[in-house]
Amino acid sequence: MSGQNRARSSNGWLKYYYYLRFAVSAAWVAVAAAVAKDVPPLAAVMLIAYPAWDALANYVDAQRTGGLSRNKSQLLNFVVSIVATIAVAIALGHSMNAVLAVYGVWAVVSGVFQLLTAVRRWKTNGAQWAMILSGAQSALAGLFFVKMAGGTEAIGIVNVAPYAAFGAFYFLVSAVWLSVSDVLRKSPQAAN
Repeated sequence: MSGQNRARSSNGWLKYYYYLRFAVSAAWVAVAAAVAKDVPPLAAVMLIAYPAWDALANYVDAQRTGGLSRNKSQLLNFVVSIVATIAVAIALGHSMNAVLAVYGVWAVVSGVFQLLTAVRRWKTNGAQWAMILSGAQSALAGLFFVKMAGGTEAIGIVNVAPYAAFGAFYFLVSAVWLSVSDVLRKSPQAAN
């Protein structure tokens, strides 16, 4: 398989993956904002499910691109997201401030690993600038969460929803960017 065909095949997976990540995150935000903010048991389940979904998504994506052993940043992101899932479940027994602190630490670490994955993928897939921005913004949001968790204001799932919404936005931008890049790449071939 030529390098261009391999990139096209890989981009096909990435487009699907990014569109799926967008859809799940957007649905999570919609349910969090419309329903879960007033239903604490649902909010608790959703707060646990978000890092669990991230772990699963990183695992599946890594499996499509050579496995976790070939994708160290995704392996580490997978592990960190599993640990965050467990930590959120434990923190829910203490306070929402504790949950937000866990989310903050997870956002910093997973954001760095997402950024590293995007930098690695840039060489083979291109169009990773939105994922690099997403990873950097995740790390910054995490620092903000940790600071907010130490405060006295009331905290709930709505404090996490904007973080998930920005993630959804970046996944959508990445998917659309790859789609447009593929169309532009095919245009000169069609003209020949």
